[in-house]
Amino acid sequence: MQDLSIAAFWLALVAAAGASLLYGARLLGLRLLMRRLATAGGGATVPVVTLERSDTRSGLADALGWSGSLAAWAAAAFLALSLFARWRAVGHAPWSNMWEFTVAFAAAVLLSYIVFERWYAGESRARSPRALGAIILPVVFALLAVAAAFFPSDIRPLVPALQNQDLLAIHVAAMILAYGALSVSFAAGALYLAQAWPEPGGTGKRRDRFPRLPSARLLDDIGYRSVMVGFPVLALGIALGAYWGNSAWGRYWGWDPKETSALVTWLIYGVYLHMRGLRGWKGARSAVVLVIGFAAVLFTYFAVNLWVSGLHSYAGV
Repeated sequence: MQDLSIAAFWLALVAAAGASLLYGARLLGLRLLMRRLATAGGGATVPVVTLERSDTRSGLADALGWSGSLAAWAAAAFLALSLFARWRAVGHAPWSNMWEFTVAFAAAVLLSYIVFERWYAGESRARSPRALGAIILPVVFALLAVAAAFFPSDIRPLVPALQNQDLLAIHVAAMILAYGALSVSFAAGALYLAQAWPEPGGTGKRRDRFPRLPSARLLDDIGYRSVMVGFPVLALGIALGAYWGNSAWGRYWGWDPKETSALVTWLIYGVYLHMRGLRGWKGARSAVVLVIGFAAVLFTYFAVNLWVSGLHSYAGV
């Protein structure tokens, strides 16, 4: 089963790379053209591949979008197979070290994106939420590439703090799913900052800058809805972690670096929801908070696990 898990992982990596290229080509409006150019002697011709822009509303854009979605679905299926085979191989939930958690994190990001892509599938062709894939799929690919390059995939016994298999399964799964949903909010926030452009005259209103991107209104809505999914799941994960901490270390909360960083991340998204609900914060200010929030997610995940020592320092690297 371990060999199957690794093989599926590599297939997912390849599929994620392909999806990244396809979504990126669709976003940039690129197409490949094969031309034949005459040589200097004027006799033979040589084939030359060039990139040109295409109309976002063209059939080619649709083909690139559908192909990107197909590759994303393939990557998700391979990641699910990899995690299932790993679970069978190790005998517990497959997120007990950095390799396992990174693969699961990538799977959650991809699953969240697929859900939101289908959720907003009714949008017009030119404004399709598939533009988010041009950011999300490179994130998925980067996570898998980091796992392949830096984190060992060999099977090791669980450290004592992780030997409550039920809590390992549900607590870490909640954190992974929350991070996956919040990754979508990051992509929406980043695209919003690129899309929304101040109207001249200092009116404070914003107009859409790029016809190839979803509207600013749609991006703002996707960012909000993804936080509405991820925020309560993150709260559940933190609460389950506190309960587990009492079982493992005899206290619910000890301001361990991992606990503190996760709490700060949750508070950032709490500020986003609070200011949006009570102060009517929308648009650029909200988008900036979403980008900052995702930076906090990555810090909580990578920096605390790898470089800040604490009770949660069992990365397996």
